[in-house]
Amino acid sequence: MSVTMSPRRAIPVALMVLLLAGCATAPVQEAAPPTAVRGIIAGSQEDLVANIGDRVFFDLDRADLAGRGPRTLNNAATLDRQAGWLTQFAGNNVMLAGNCDERGTTEFNLALGQRRANTARNYLLGKGIAGSRVATISYGKERPTAPGSDEDSWAQNRNAIMALR
Repeated sequence: MSVTMSPRRAIPVALMVLLLAGCATAPVQEAAPPTAVRGIIAGSQEDLVANIGDRVFFDLDRADLAGRGPRTLNNAATLDRQAGWLTQFAGNNVMLAGNCDERGTTEFNLALGQRRANTARNYLLGKGIAGSRVATISYGKERPTAPGSDEDSWAQNRNAIMALR
């Protein structure tokens, strides 16, 4: 037994089959705009601090990224995340502030802080971030992030900190 259908009926049936087949696909999900996630706005200073990491650390009297201390082990990974974040949020410009612990003269620490900020900046530029987006400054020993006069505090204060500008 064969089933035949008139052309008048075949066209609407074919259209219905095509329409139903198109409904079987999943709806297209649009990318969410940069909005608050857990109260943090993507691309903000808070996002940088909480999700990316805003600082890299240095060994005593050093300005290179390949330190031996436990805080310096993740410097490259932190800077890689910062470069990715700056690429994602191309409208953001940042300031890298070089800092030192309280030991040493003011002049020595200002120069060392500048070398630290420049080291972090040069790494980001090497990852393709435009130099015009990354400014540097040195605070030397004048703006410690950790109070105290012990090795743990000093290690926390030897850093380069990224902030939106």
